[in-house]
Formats: sequence, C-alpha cells, structure tokens
Amino acid sequence: MFNYKDRVVMITVASSGLGVQMAHGFAEVGANLAILARREERLKEVKEEIESKYGLEVFYHKSNVTNTEDIDKAVTSIINHFGKIDVLVNNAGSSKGGPVNELSDEDWQFTMDIDLTSVFNVTRRVSQEMIKKEHGRIINIASIYGLLGTNQMQTAYHATKAGVVNFSRAASAELAPKGITVNTICPGYFTTELTEDTLSNNDFKTYMNLTVPMHRPSKQGELNAGAIFLGSVEASYVTGIALPID
Repeated sequence: MFNYKDRVVMITVASSGLGVQMAHGFAEVGANLAILARREERLKEVKEEIESKYGLEVFYHKSNVTNTEDIDKAVTSIINHFGKIDVLVNNAGSSKGGPVNELSDEDWQFTMDIDLTSVFNVTRRVSQEMIKKEHGRIINIASIYGLLGTNQMQTAYHATKAGVVNFSRAASAELAPKGITVNTICPGYFTTELTEDTLSNNDFKTYMNLTVPMHRPSKQGELNAGAIFLGSVEASYVTGIALPID
C-alpha cells in the first residue's frame, strides 16, 4: 500500500518548513515532485537534495501563489513536463496578527490572500487538469486554529484556516463525482524555521504543557504520514475530512 511510483505530487511553498518535510515524505514512498515557492535558490537546493537522496525527479517553478498568472504558468509548466498532477498539497501559510480591535485592513487582507485565497486559486487551476484525468487528490494544510479559537491575537489566521476547512468540505462535495478527493490537515504546533524560536520560549512551553497532551511540539516528519495517506490511491473513499495532527 501507499506506493507512489510514477505519481506526481505538487507542493506549494516547498522551499522550507512543512513543505520540505512533506516533499521528503512523498519522495520516500516513490513520488516525483513538482515544488513551488518564491525563493528560487531554496527550490534548487531542495531539488538537488531530494534527487540525490532518493533518485527521483523534482521539477520546480518559482511562483507566487497569491498571483493568478503565476499559478497558471506554474501549472502549465508542470503539465508540460510531467503530463499530469496526481496530488496537490496547498501548503501556503503566513499571518499578521494583533488584537481584533486593532488589526489593520492591510494585515487582515495579507493573511486572507496567502492563507485562503491562494488555496482557492491553486485548487481552481489544478482541479481543471485533474478533471481531465477523472482522478486527483487535493490536500489543504489548515491549522488546529481552524477548528478552535484561542487568545493568541491571531484572529485573521483563525478565520482563514477555518475558511480552508470549510472550503475543502464544499470543494470535496463538488469534485467527488469527478474522481477527486479534497481533504484538510490541521497541524498543531510543528517545529519549522519560522516557529522554532516561539516553540522554544519558556512561556510558550508552559502554554503547550496545558494544551497539548504530549507536552511537546511535533518532531520532524510527523505530518508526513497523514499527507501520504490522504494523497494515496487507497484513500479513494475519504473526502471532506479535517484531520488534526496535534
């Protein structure tokens, strides 16, 4: 089970963090990869690292997932190169926080564009190609904050991630008759380059001890099994779920 040989997995924002971790996870089970991000040098590094380690093909395209024209160019290039996209992982995520009574229009819109609108834009374009094949797996990376509310001064982030969860439910209902599943992963506290300082802070460790049963953030790669399962051929009757990995 879970053999990805000759399958193509597209991952957005795969230049660091969870994107790179998932790229390695899918490569371990035999997938060829199409990776997108704005930092071309980092994409080259990831490509070289994975190709040398696993002997698989990695195609990269410098792309801003908040730009519709960029997305179209990237997907067209991937289709021209591989002929298909079997699995899409929408991994873009960022936020500008602040108290709800002080949050600016600009910070709200910044978070919406990256965390929610990009998921719609990329899903719209890639699903057009998947419909032609009558097969596809779409995995949207949300957050545990998409399922609950906290006092972390991240109202916009909470709103976008909840939007990703319900966008995925609606898209799953639309695309199911076309052979495409759409699911969401809701990570808890995952250690990446962006979160390492926060997660090692003593105050935050105290907060984690109160809210996380395992009393720790994730280890490298602990998201991968969920993504591999949801992207697999075998998960053909699983769609519309929000899977917490926390």
